[in-house]
Amino acid sequence: MSTQQLAHPEPNYLQILAFETENPHPGPDKNLRIRRELLVTETRYYVLLHRAANSLAGIQAHPITARRVRERADAQAKARASRFAA
Repeated sequence: MSTQQLAHPEPNYLQILAFETENPHPGPDKNLRIRRELLVTETRYYVLLHRAANSLAGIQAHPITARRVRERADAQAKARASRFAA
């Protein structure tokens, strides 16, 4: 007997960016919707979101959302670097 679990198809970049456009603010409600609607964990969602925001298809389909995601990631990276700067 196999213990293999059925896998759900992973959402594509356009689905991820469309979801982010409709749900731009983080929080417990968004996390619940990520799990229920997209069938992925929050961690996986954010990995896919950053890939989507940097992809040509994502930028063409949702330019404002993709830019906002990239800028937020840059700001977080700068804040993290400044905390550890000597």
